[in-house]
Amino acid sequence: MTKVTIKVNDNGSYRITGDVELVDAEGNPFVTKPTFSLCRCGRSSNAPFCDGSHKGVFESVVRAPKE
Repeated sequence: MTKVTIKVNDNGSYRITGDVELVDAEGNPFVTKPTFSLCRCGRSSNAPFCDGSHKGVFESVVRAPKE
C-alpha cells in the first residue's frame, strides 16, 4: 500500500496523492484519480473537489510547527 500524502497548498486546496478512498457522509464513494485536490475555501462548484474558485479571494498559509 502506498503512503498517502496530503499537501496544504498556500491560498488553495488540499492536494491528495496516494491510494485513498474518498466517501461522502453516507459512505458512497467519489470517483478519484491517483492525485486530486479537495476544496478548502468553500467556493467550489464541484465540491468536494477544487475547481480553482479560490484564486484571488482565499488566503490561508498553514505551516507545521518546527520541532
